[in-house]
Amino acid sequence: MRAKGLNPLLLEARGRTGGRTWTDTFAGQPVEMGGQFVDESQPLITAELRRCGIPTATGLVPAKAIMPTPDGPAPFSIAELQTRQGALLEKLFEGSKTYFPEPNNPMLKRSLVSELDGLSLRDRLNQLKLSAADESWINGITAGQSGGSSSYGAFTALAQWWSLAGWNTDAWYRAQSKRVSTGMSSVISAILADTKADTRLNTPVTAITDKGDSVEVVTASGQKFTARTVVVAVPVNVWKTIKFNPGLPSVHATATRQGVGVANSRKLWLHVTGMTEAKVVNGAEGDPFMTVLSHSRTSTGQLLMALNTKPAIDVTKRAAIEAALRTVLPEARLVDFRAQDWGADSYSMGGWALRRPGQMSAQLPAIQQPHGRMAFATSDIANGWVGFVEVALEAGFRAASQAAAIAGVKSAA
Repeated sequence: MRAKGLNPLLLEARGRTGGRTWTDTFAGQPVEMGGQFVDESQPLITAELRRCGIPTATGLVPAKAIMPTPDGPAPFSIAELQTRQGALLEKLFEGSKTYFPEPNNPMLKRSLVSELDGLSLRDRLNQLKLSAADESWINGITAGQSGGSSSYGAFTALAQWWSLAGWNTDAWYRAQSKRVSTGMSSVISAILADTKADTRLNTPVTAITDKGDSVEVVTASGQKFTARTVVVAVPVNVWKTIKFNPGLPSVHATATRQGVGVANSRKLWLHVTGMTEAKVVNGAEGDPFMTVLSHSRTSTGQLLMALNTKPAIDVTKRAAIEAALRTVLPEARLVDFRAQDWGADSYSMGGWALRRPGQMSAQLPAIQQPHGRMAFATSDIANGWVGFVEVALEAGFRAASQAAAIAGVKSAA
């Protein structure tokens, strides 16, 4: 924003910056409570990391995979996981190169995408007519990424991820393996330092009024700020908690009513003993964990990263977490845990974004456009890696340009 000639004031609802991207410390190690993965196929975050001189790292390499079987979770080799699950994913996303030939421009083939956009991931699984055993190897992905049921998420949403990764299994797995070595929050701090923005923490916004030649912003404490332009940088799910005057355009109002961020999304970090090998767990649809992944070693054991959607685990209760962990890693003994329920967070009302059936074709590109003197910046409305940190940058760059243009119009007047 400052590079565009503006003097940015950041009103941050929380006591920290970053929103759904947040590096905390647990068991003496930095852990990502929100957005985590980066990859060379994501050019914007890659460029920022290089500019800031921040390296990436990978976690422990799993020696075994725990996968669903008719008789319960069982161990398999990593090679078997990638071969069998990879073939099923290729079948699931067959044809995606035709309708997403340029996946960062998802509506390039609008007619083809629109034909498929009404399909849920459950609809697509049903088309494949897989055996129950085979489907269980991928429906944990389709259900987990959607928030607990494959019927929630759009087939096109996950097919776009597959296309962005490179239309193959090796790239799909690689895109979910690297992290920022110093934590995502270090990237946010570096970017924020460059902006020299006047930052006010613990200042949630309750109302935004476009007065024609200026915008008035009102906070929960009753403070009022006036500016030439405003960038609304909150998740789509949260728009409905802010009073917009005049009201939001129809596409924005519909999106916040439906929701884009996955409401059933809980991320956990588990400090365990009793595990000698690094492992990855894939749950089936209806299992308590979408995934459990060995992240790093501690002096006494391992740190595991886990994702829970629906059925929900009460992440405030140790006993509930222990019971769920016992079903997939019975040898693990829980020492401590840290968890974030993103759906219960009033300033996010959901975790990563995954569009619902029909949303891609209904929203793009209209939802990316400014409304009067307001521009919108959230990863939920981006073209590319929706649900990843990469597109927070995409949306931010676009909104900054829009805000500068709005302010420039006023200056010319």
